Amino acid sequence: MRVPIWVSNRHIHLTQADANTLFGGPNYELTKIKDLSQPWQFASEECVIIKWPKSEIAKVRVLGPYRKQTQVEVMAWDTVKLWTPAPIRESWDLKWSAPITVIWPKWTIELKEWMIVAKRHIHMTVADAKNFGVENWQIVKVKTNGERWLVFDNVVIRVSDSFALDTHIDIEEANAAALKQWDWWELIID
Repeated sequence: MRVPIWVSNRHIHLTQADANTLFGGPNYELTKIKDLSQPWQFASEECVIIKWPKSEIAKVRVLGPYRKQTQVEVMAWDTVKLWTPAPIRESWDLKWSAPITVIWPKWTIELKEWMIVAKRHIHMTVADAKNFGVENWQIVKVKTNGERWLVFDNVVIRVSDSFALDTHIDIEEANAAALKQWDWWELIID
């Protein structure tokens, strides 16, 4: 019942239109620097600044490929630094989320409700879900290993044959349990 862990930093997903606006070109193509844990996902060379009136955070990595909706995913401490609350949500659930300004040296876009703290979740294929005995959108617990072991509750199962098996958590959650990239944890089903 072990699931590998992918630790994620703050980042932004862009639509093609928003990338064109930010980076100044029609049909702008992101410059891939490395693959991520999920098939077809990658980190790009492009980074932006996210800003709210009192503060900003630089070097926020743009992830590809382009999405249907632009969204910014931050950590809980980032919302304190930016002086704007962002809800903990699934990546597709952006209604009533936090506003943010996205800046690249020459251009800016204003996002009215597209910033969230990503809810921890486990990606799995249909075969993985059958093997683990879970269903899409089921809520489970996971127990970490190591000296600072913890049990994380409220972890969402997301099932699709376009996924690879892994858990997405952010750096703050990983630090709480002294976890690093590709550690594992045990799935607990109530």
